Amino acid sequence: MIDIELLRNKPEIIRESLSKRGESLDIDQVIKLDQERRSMIVEADDLRNKRNKGSKELSSLKEKPQESIESMRSLSQSIKKLEDTIKDIDNKLKSIMLKIPNIPQDLVPIGIDDSENVTLHQYGDILKPCFAIKPHWEIGENLGIIDFQRAVKISGARFFVLKGKGAMLQRALISWMLDLHIKEHGYEEIYVPNIVNSETAIGSGHLPKFSNNMYFDEEDDFWLIPTAEVPLTSMHKNEILKEEDLPINYVSHSLCFRREKVAAGRDSRGIKRVHQFDKIEMYKLVAQENSDLELKLLLKHATEVCLRLEIPYRVIEICTGDLGFASSRSYDIELWAPGSEEWLEVSSCSNCTDFQSRRSSIKYRLSDKKISKFVHTLNGSGLALPRLIIAILENYQKEDGSIMIPEVLRPYTGFDEIS
Repeated sequence: MIDIELLRNKPEIIRESLSKRGESLDIDQVIKLDQERRSMIVEADDLRNKRNKGSKELSSLKEKPQESIESMRSLSQSIKKLEDTIKDIDNKLKSIMLKIPNIPQDLVPIGIDDSENVTLHQYGDILKPCFAIKPHWEIGENLGIIDFQRAVKISGARFFVLKGKGAMLQRALISWMLDLHIKEHGYEEIYVPNIVNSETAIGSGHLPKFSNNMYFDEEDDFWLIPTAEVPLTSMHKNEILKEEDLPINYVSHSLCFRREKVAAGRDSRGIKRVHQFDKIEMYKLVAQENSDLELKLLLKHATEVCLRLEIPYRVIEICTGDLGFASSRSYDIELWAPGSEEWLEVSSCSNCTDFQSRRSSIKYRLSDKKISKFVHTLNGSGLALPRLIIAILENYQKEDGSIMIPEVLRPYTGFDEIS
């Protein structure tokens, strides 16, 4: 959430931010509501003081004049009316404030959509084998490790079943990535609920913005998480942390659920865009002055997975028009899939500054002072499945239709190939 003081004192910054993102909101309405609210609070305080003074004078009288009693009753009614109006304005103000996205950092490239994202680096050579590489949906069915028909029978379109060594490959990837981030990168593993309440989803910035892309149980006010970032944000909700305890680094494996409302036929083949998938999520709570450096470190930890799997990848800086709602700066990591002939996003690493912590009230107290500040939060996939499986099936494919297992995964799979 944006600091209300910024809107009061420098609304031009918010207007510029919205313009860079290609969005429009009535900022003048927010300012007007805030001014009305503050004016009414002053008026209500004045009336309370008047009522308190009148009540004190009235209580000292043996005989209570009816006129004074009526005056006190009228004051109470006026105060109640003002309080109701202030509460109504508060709700309207909060509703609009929750729709204002985070402010892009100055270094973020300006652009209207993903076509203007900037490719920063590409690692690994894209080799052209002497045989035709099959897409993952074909090789997966040929090897009996991906079953689309039974998934449709169970759930419908945009679901899949992994079988045998396909399921074992996914489990191996999850275990290996968790071990890498825990043992070498210094993260603490967290197991989180896959279901959260509305307050938690608001705290991470996913509500109200992404309500149409999330699964909701209205009766119990439960939302299926689209990413472990959502519950991890609320791990320290309404807490004041110690500066010396920062940074806090969490890593979590979770299921992710997304409605994926896309045009018919788009990415419909295979397991690229599905309603349920697994993901390893890295999450950081850091001191404000360190968040830019921590974003670089987060990106390094995510790309390390690609390097060790020896799959070609590239790093892309996201432009303002494609920037995530809660993010102030983001980098995407994409793996090359030669069978599908496309780059697949497997991670998005973002610095959300104090946007989520302000919504969730997460602060840290400076060690040498009594004041406290909102922490900065960062998140990044480390990495996301099943696109990682797609990249392995298509990059490690052999001419005879079998799949080699990346060397780093073999201690986890217990086998060297799928045939």
